[in-house]
Amino acid sequence: MNRICRIVFCSCHFILKLFNLCKSNSTGALSNISRIRASREDLLDTSTSRKASAVKVTVPYGTLGASREIWANNVESAERDKFDATLEKVLAELEPVALQEQMFCINFFQLDVLSPTGKNTQTTLDPEEKPTSSETDPNISEYLNSSQFPQKKIDRQINEEVRKMMIALFGILEAELINFIQSFEKLDSFYTLYVLVRLTQHVMSAQDTHSFLSMTFASALVHVKRNFDRFMQQQVQSIVECKLPKKSKCGILPYVENFEDFASTAENIFKKTERRADMDKWYLQIVNKIFEYISVHSNDHPKTPSQVIKMENYHHMFSLLSQLKVPGLDAAKKDLFFEGVQQKVAQGVKETEISYQMAFSKQELRKVISQYPAREVKKGLENLYKKVEKHLCEEENLLQVVWRAMQEEFIAQYNYLEERIQKCYAGAMITLEFNINDILNFFSDIAKSH
Repeated sequence: MNRICRIVFCSCHFILKLFNLCKSNSTGALSNISRIRASREDLLDTSTSRKASAVKVTVPYGTLGASREIWANNVESAERDKFDATLEKVLAELEPVALQEQMFCINFFQLDVLSPTGKNTQTTLDPEEKPTSSETDPNISEYLNSSQFPQKKIDRQINEEVRKMMIALFGILEAELINFIQSFEKLDSFYTLYVLVRLTQHVMSAQDTHSFLSMTFASALVHVKRNFDRFMQQQVQSIVECKLPKKSKCGILPYVENFEDFASTAENIFKKTERRADMDKWYLQIVNKIFEYISVHSNDHPKTPSQVIKMENYHHMFSLLSQLKVPGLDAAKKDLFFEGVQQKVAQGVKETEISYQMAFSKQELRKVISQYPAREVKKGLENLYKKVEKHLCEEENLLQVVWRAMQEEFIAQYNYLEERIQKCYAGAMITLEFNINDILNFFSDIAKSH
């Protein structure tokens, strides 16, 4: 009964506030909401007209595996910027309104009166009107001061009571917020990236993480993160399902060509944000899948030789990764360098002329080698040993056998790289920063330390 009365009081208060807003001619919350709604309608009208005029396609718009014509079909960055600004306006307008209503509920119903520290908020009572412990029921005073009712439990009960009341008043807010976001994601899946960053910023900057609005934003963020992961998984799948262009010359594969725009857009959104790690994780998966399927799809084109497709696309990816300078993709760029050299030689380029290729110059080689210092190589081998040790059982005594085989394979790769460097960059005095003796010592020291 007490809870019902509270909800009725709060509802009346909220209705009165809305009435006052409607009656006033000021540019208050109601006019802001109207502007937000108008912005949303403008965006929807613009994007809907764009979609209506587009040709119906079988490959989803905005996926890496789509043809170039579909990928860049009337995409305007201004529309995405307008959505980002509108979303920020919505979230910013919600905060003061929701916090004001929450404060009213706390003050009007004196929900914090149980808290001796007044930690959550101030009450509506003036300091001289606050009852002292002697004026309250002795049993309540004894109960409040006892160790059976610690302060954290009191605060937790207050927060829970406030949340229940706010949910009763504004429970539809989360559903409306998600619907607002989904209406744009259906038009352009890249909006998911903007929402993930914006919503995270508001959740991370919240002063009271247990407030109704913070909990609502956090719940919506979980939904958005799922959509983001689903969108990225679609990118990976589109690479696998990509159809090769039916031209006499294969040229650059669709997902290789589209990756430049994809990465540029993602970098503009995620650069120096709290969600950078999420994007870097997907970068690796997408780039690894691109490398894998360049090799797979190179065998499927009826006219262009496989080696030509590999050379052109690996070279394009290496140049692109060098331009983007994404820290999480440095390892992929290193792998591409030596694969690119191998592809050039396979295509008939003389080994002595490799260093004259801009992408494989002596300077580029030195950059790659500088990222493989001896200490980093040893650290990588230590991590590898731990993984092998984790997956092998002790009873079979296979660890040393496997470790020995890995040592032989590592030395074979070292010899191959050194030989390739000496042939392609003869006289440049460029070598790896460690030698075979170092490798033998690395493997021996790691085995002894475990």
